[in-house]
Amino acid sequence: MKKYLVLYLIFSFHSAFASNEVVDCENAVSTPDINYCEGLELAKAEQQMQRYLETSLSHNSFDQPLVDAIGQAQVKWLAYREAHCDAVYTMWREGSIRGLMSLSCQIKLTKQRSFDLWENYLTYMDSTPPVLEQP
Repeated sequence: MKKYLVLYLIFSFHSAFASNEVVDCENAVSTPDINYCEGLELAKAEQQMQRYLETSLSHNSFDQPLVDAIGQAQVKWLAYREAHCDAVYTMWREGSIRGLMSLSCQIKLTKQRSFDLWENYLTYMDSTPPVLEQP
């Protein structure tokens, strides 16, 4: 299922660029434009999550078992996100909104993962400022 979503998104991205039109994400109305803009949001959320993950790993580099555990958790979390958002895609499979619903699912979970990384690995129990700002 995920393979088809990726192919659909690639086609949507390609369509936006092939037509030489600039997509106005504030006023997007067509399904391909909406999916394109949502894809951009997912890319931003993933970039932010990667920043929090990398900082979590480097900040805790003195504790190799913890670093390994964070890495294993990330692998399992990515599998969870894919499975969960694939189920959302399946739920909406009869409509053109299926891509948007899956992308929205991925964005929501990715933003939550950034927060979880921050809260668990980049903050302190006392008044010490966090390593990074709250996502």
